[in-house]
Amino acid sequence: MFVFAPSDHPVLASSRLLDRMSHIDWPELSLEWGVRAGEAVLLLIGGIWLSKWISRWLGRLLARLGVQSILANFLRASVRALCMIVAIIAAMDALGLPTTSLLAVLGAAGLGIGLALKDSLANIASGFMLIVLRPFNTGDEVQAAGTNGVVEQVRIFQTVLRTSDNRVVFLPNGLITAAPIINFTARDRRCIELTIGIGYEDDIRNARDALVTVARAHPRVLPDPQPDVLVSDLAAGSINLTLRAWVATGDFKQARSDLLEATRAALRAAGVGAPFPQHGVHVFHHETIAADIPATTGSPRRQ
Repeated sequence: MFVFAPSDHPVLASSRLLDRMSHIDWPELSLEWGVRAGEAVLLLIGGIWLSKWISRWLGRLLARLGVQSILANFLRASVRALCMIVAIIAAMDALGLPTTSLLAVLGAAGLGIGLALKDSLANIASGFMLIVLRPFNTGDEVQAAGTNGVVEQVRIFQTVLRTSDNRVVFLPNGLITAAPIINFTARDRRCIELTIGIGYEDDIRNARDALVTVARAHPRVLPDPQPDVLVSDLAAGSINLTLRAWVATGDFKQARSDLLEATRAALRAAGVGAPFPQHGVHVFHHETIAADIPATTGSPRRQ
């Protein structure tokens, strides 16, 4: 570093600079910086190649250990990003750049950026919680943040769901962890509950037998636990019966649709009708009411 006094004449300062530059061994300096640049480039290229190799090796290892794909992808991405950061710092150190000061500046800048992007950081933390706690896996049908769909991917900031009509929904991870999560495919069996109303004049035992027979005859309904029918409510216009039948999780939607159709036909065949909402309307004629009221006697008021 060259320091010049404020009182130095520009011509004198230039002559001093030229004198110092003439004593520099330019070939040696070029060779030294060329070697440093070559080392930095080799470290950067090697770090990129090494990060890819470690990521692939870690993916194969996690697959052999039976780790869920959602967790394996997250770990691979994290390890690859960490290796890239190490490679960049090593390349800067080979060039002779002050990495310590740079890390301090990056830390201060990161603090400011973190305060500005606190919502994004909250999504990252929520994504890490989803990976660690694993309330669902890839391919599970869930209800998250009020949205139903099949989980396709958990990213750093958001989770990707596919709805039943083939739409793609991107949900911020923070919204998912802040709301109840319902996993419909977490167990291998699900219970179908159908509430069916019958009239008060119908025979409950006859209706129960018809519903149980339909459920037992369905090929998708599991024999254990056995289907059953309970009286769930004595409503204003109907007696509500609840049919409970267990099926495999993958057969839930189709079996529910089949049972709804079959129970309607079975109740009709058993002579059990379907109640309809009824409203009683009373009509009053004011002229008739007035005629039925006896007239009061008395003299009319004089104006």
